[in-house]
Amino acid sequence: MEIHLNAKQIKLTPAIRAYVEEKVSRAQRYFDHIINAQVFLSVQKRFHQAEIVVHAPGQTIRAQALAADLYSAVDLAADKVDVQLKKFKERLKSKHKPARVAAAVETDAVPVPAALPVIKQIVAPTTPEDAAREMESLGHAFRVFQDRDSKQIHVVFRRDDESLAILRPVQKNGG
Repeated sequence: MEIHLNAKQIKLTPAIRAYVEEKVSRAQRYFDHIINAQVFLSVQKRFHQAEIVVHAPGQTIRAQALAADLYSAVDLAADKVDVQLKKFKERLKSKHKPARVAAAVETDAVPVPAALPVIKQIVAPTTPEDAAREMESLGHAFRVFQDRDSKQIHVVFRRDDESLAILRPVQKNGG
């Protein structure tokens, strides 16, 4: 990362330059794709001002701080940049998180065998009561049938509490 240091009404000593470079390079802890940083230092009547502008892909982060001495101003501005970079990184992570969560949910699901067995069943028009009797006589947990009145495909099945229920598929509306 390149660090451009500009000073107004301040003599840049090697100590100040090293301190600023150390503080600004901390930003790479949170985001390692930083292109460059610009630091502007100035002195006004009773306080020192430090402004740090960090250029990262897709984002420019700017922080400005005023303090009684130059080192405190640099500290405050560097801390502000760190907070903003941390938020930016979290935002990037959260944009990609739903895909990861969905993939994790899919991997935690019950494993599906490679080849599911296919059961063919003749679907004849009948009443729900007849379909339930046929299911019971065959010892199955469910039975697919075509309702004699509505001509729709339904499923009669046994619930966990041993009662019977009918599943009537419906199509989802376009809205």
